[in-house]
Amino acid sequence: MNEKLKNIILEEKKIIKEMSSLFVVLERTKDREEKKMISSHINLLESALKKRNDNVPEALKRISLVKSLDPKIETKIEPELIKQSKLKTPIIKEKIKPLTNLLELEKETLKRIGKKDEKIIKKKVKKPSNYVKTANKVFVNLSKPLSKNKIFSILKTSLIKANMHVVPSSYISIILFTIGLSIIVSIFVFLFFLFFNFGPELPIITKVTENFGTRFLKIFWILFVIPLGTTIFMYFYPSIEKKSIENKINRELPFATIHMSAISGSMIEPSKIFNIINSTGEYPNISKEFTKLINEINVYGYNLVGALRNLAFNCPSAKLSELFNGLASTINSGGDLQDFFEKRSQSLLFEYKIENEKRTKTAETFMDIYISIVIAAPMIFMLVLMMMKISGLGISLSTSMISLIMVSGVAVINVVFLTFLHLKQPGD
Repeated sequence: MNEKLKNIILEEKKIIKEMSSLFVVLERTKDREEKKMISSHINLLESALKKRNDNVPEALKRISLVKSLDPKIETKIEPELIKQSKLKTPIIKEKIKPLTNLLELEKETLKRIGKKDEKIIKKKVKKPSNYVKTANKVFVNLSKPLSKNKIFSILKTSLIKANMHVVPSSYISIILFTIGLSIIVSIFVFLFFLFFNFGPELPIITKVTENFGTRFLKIFWILFVIPLGTTIFMYFYPSIEKKSIENKINRELPFATIHMSAISGSMIEPSKIFNIINSTGEYPNISKEFTKLINEINVYGYNLVGALRNLAFNCPSAKLSELFNGLASTINSGGDLQDFFEKRSQSLLFEYKIENEKRTKTAETFMDIYISIVIAAPMIFMLVLMMMKISGLGISLSTSMISLIMVSGVAVINVVFLTFLHLKQPGD
């Protein structure tokens, strides 16, 4: 009977450990289905504990303390464990191992829940670079009045749509600071070419032998071309960035809309759709716009329709802007969201296929042009230059100069075509 009591106590100990572990897991999990399953397991364990606990008094009555125990089965029982065995409801203080009467699938699920690591949310604080800080310090008094000028209205809109996280006055300071640096660079380049020449033969750099005034008239344009080119690039860079983001969003939009159509079929609250899309991590560019929408609702206090209207106005993609406006109208009119997303996804997917076909045709056309320009044209041009040199007609160039012109021309053409392909190819 002493052995029977020992087995009962050991079984109760295992059950108590199991229940304790399940309570810990129940507090950690947030999924409703998992909570329901864990609660059912706890109820089963509780009924099993009661059955084993009912057998304890009977086992205690049959134990005779006068009779000597067999040394082979003698065990040491902790005082606290004996006290717990006399109670109908034992004290739960320990963690547990899985119970043997659970199904294998349930055991695996509990193991998976127990192994879940808590996600550590790290906040990233973006600080301006030293370049931006210096530009703001130098030109802050000039850039603030300029930012109110109508000339920079397009620039302001492009900065917002390009997600550059720079206020207009700061970007104008950057433009002015960069123009100042380009002027300094242009002066150094001008002075270098004023006294030195580049040549195809060694030594490559030689001193200028022609008249100073003539040389000045030949290269003075350097002082204006470099700053002017820098100004144009810096002014239109946000528009270029905005166009790049628009292309990336348009490539993700058909598939994101299909996903949203499937989610809306579950009759979920509309604003939750954007949270679910963000949580997947499959649409990085669209997720940035959806994060803005969620912030409009949670931080700024707009309702869903108002947030959709605001975001549609500042969205870099015209297609996504149309989607937001259409969604706002559908919600206002009480339309079927699943039907709206389904029809919009079909049209977007159709446009996506057409754009892919156009891109393929364009690549084929430029491949033919590339072969003609890079392979056939240089050979013909080189033959013409060699014939002109031999016959003495027209401009007579040395062999090294002809080779330099050919190599430089092919290099420039390759750079142009690589840039074009990089701009046209789909992003990752």
